[in-house]
Amino acid sequence: MAERPTAPHVLAITFLYYKDLPRAFAFYRDVMGLRLAIDQGDLAKIMEIAPGAHVGLVDEARGMNNWQAEKCVQLCIRVADVDGWHAYLAAEGVAGLSRIFVNEAIGIRAFVCRDPEGYQIEIQQATRAGA
Repeated sequence: MAERPTAPHVLAITFLYYKDLPRAFAFYRDVMGLRLAIDQGDLAKIMEIAPGAHVGLVDEARGMNNWQAEKCVQLCIRVADVDGWHAYLAAEGVAGLSRIFVNEAIGIRAFVCRDPEGYQIEIQQATRAGA
């Protein structure tokens, strides 16, 4: 049986597929404030969410998968100031912005919104240690 490599992972990327890559890139760069970590030209833009965690924005015409109208993926970003993010995204007119809600069972305060092509983004803040 082969042994699993023991070297640490370098980074994590979750890829999302878009019909309009420039529009998605502008949203994540300009509105969400994510840094472009890896520029793969017209194929993909890999944005850093936090050290080691990335979202890859892919042009569906060039990527390995196809864009889907029904989204079954949620991007969750943990922040230190959920109220500040909610106020900011409301002022930016971001689509699908919910009210802030509390889930005591898992220890978060959060809200959701939608990116330009309908992916749900959850912005959450822990309400207790270990949550």
